[in-house]
Amino acid sequence: MQTITLMVQGTTSDAGKSALVTGLCRYYKRKGASVAPFKPQNMSLNSAVTIDGGEIGRAQAVQAQACGIEPHTDMNPVLLKPNSDKTAQVILQGKALNNFNAKSYHAYKPKVMPAILESYQRLKQQYDTIVVEGAGSPAEINLRDRDVANMGFAEEVDCPVILIADIEKGGVFAHLIGTLELLSQSEQDRILGFVINRFRGDIDILQPGLDWLEQRTGKPVFGVLPYLHDLYLESEDSVAVTQVAAEKDDFHIVVPSLPRMSNHTDFDALRLQAGINIQFLQNVDELQKADLIILPGSKSVRSDLHWLKEQGWESVIKQHLRYGGKVMGICGGYQMLGDVIHDTLGIEGGAGSTDGLGLLEIETRLSEDKQLKRVAGHFISDASVFEGYEIHAGVSVGNALLKPLLKMASGETEGVVSSDNKIIGTYVHGIFDQTEARESLLKWAGMGDVALVDFSELSEQGINLMADTLEKYLDFAKLERIIEQGY
Repeated sequence: MQTITLMVQGTTSDAGKSALVTGLCRYYKRKGASVAPFKPQNMSLNSAVTIDGGEIGRAQAVQAQACGIEPHTDMNPVLLKPNSDKTAQVILQGKALNNFNAKSYHAYKPKVMPAILESYQRLKQQYDTIVVEGAGSPAEINLRDRDVANMGFAEEVDCPVILIADIEKGGVFAHLIGTLELLSQSEQDRILGFVINRFRGDIDILQPGLDWLEQRTGKPVFGVLPYLHDLYLESEDSVAVTQVAAEKDDFHIVVPSLPRMSNHTDFDALRLQAGINIQFLQNVDELQKADLIILPGSKSVRSDLHWLKEQGWESVIKQHLRYGGKVMGICGGYQMLGDVIHDTLGIEGGAGSTDGLGLLEIETRLSEDKQLKRVAGHFISDASVFEGYEIHAGVSVGNALLKPLLKMASGETEGVVSSDNKIIGTYVHGIFDQTEARESLLKWAGMGDVALVDFSELSEQGINLMADTLEKYLDFAKLERIIEQGY
């Protein structure tokens, strides 16, 4: 089977690589292709659990959805999860390898390339089309040596590249020309052409610039994609959260924006739900009203717990509870609600123990064995069903677990409900995604009746909107003709 591989690289981070790859995956699926996504190296605190029990970036899980297939660790063989400004946990083919600083990981890169190529070759054996996403920019001079994420991979497997740039931020022609000029001749040659993203305005005004770009580079502009106001795709960026102005009768949810907040996609279904105003706050003084406070997941729980206390959130959370409010903790946030967190092995930083908020009678011990699993079951209180996934290094024990929140399909119980019913904690990510589970949690939190959105339907609508946009604005005939000619 002859496999077609096409790579999307961007002039900057957030240029639209993930969205373009997602749209291409759905486009090729519609055309009847057997298609899979691939990202050699990803850096993100938003991750998903795969069908083979590993961990990959959530963007690749969404791209797998666009392809109509289950996400697999081969789709993102290297995932970097920052746990400080200078270090990151390296996930290799779905499993945690070790913590590296930037210098030590750069030296280690030649050892990860074989794993990347191994995963890519396995996908080639199964699919006739592979759409590859680069990371950041291929023109980062300091990272060119030993690159595995962009042109280093493209050169290794000899695949063509589309270069995408975001016109919304300005300087789009400088981004494209500058990126091209900083590449070697062989790297320039494999760039088929350009895509300009997030355009607003009259295309006739932009046209002279497009003509100049094509004349200057000898490469075509395959399309100018409009700014899509109603596009929803899960964000790859660990801090890409948007504040929305509250309506008068909104239910108010506040999430402390932890420095190492992970899996903030847990809250996407809430952000898209009418009747809810959700705010991600760092400064506790900005908190005006809260019906529910949710402590999110964290890649560095003890460090983020220290930050939480230092910023004054501890007293605010306890006051919120005294005034009748509700509090929820997810994964790392659940651990923070307990009495103490032990990290004697230094799994997430310096070894030691940290006192929690003391709101749940549990203590947590971090271990080298990370829990990675998909889960399903029902709420013990009302039998509402849920699905989700667990990604955590800690094991929690204590008397609070005698009143669990969930009953797993496996028969095990999970999570905690406080004796006064004001606090719940769970390790399950994605617990708000299913309508029935979201309704159960919002009723517990005190929200009145509301027409709940179907989050899975919204996710499909976002993927289809991106594919529809590409069909309308991207010149696939020209793209496919250049690919067939051997670029």
